[in-house]
Amino acid sequence: MSMFSRGLGLLLLCSLISAPALSRDLDQDEALELARTGQIQPLDALLQQALGVYPGATLLEAELELEHGRYCYEVELLTATGSVRELELDAQSGQLLKDEEDN
Repeated sequence: MSMFSRGLGLLLLCSLISAPALSRDLDQDEALELARTGQIQPLDALLQQALGVYPGATLLEAELELEHGRYCYEVELLTATGSVRELELDAQSGQLLKDEEDN
């Protein structure tokens, strides 16, 4: 195995090991402090937006995450038609980043 191949392998291994560190869930206290200081919008403000996309939907789960330096709300909804949707919203701007059916 060449020195280049070993170096490339080590680089790949390091990137895989550090990848989970690029995303983490925030706890309630962190979320409240971020909202209080205006770094993110409160969940209830953005939750109305998410529920507006699917009228009659029920909230199943909501999490605040820090992903690649961006705060995002991940919201899971049960729609009126019975499908489960996973939405991702930018916690600062409210922009809808992802909307897909959850399996």
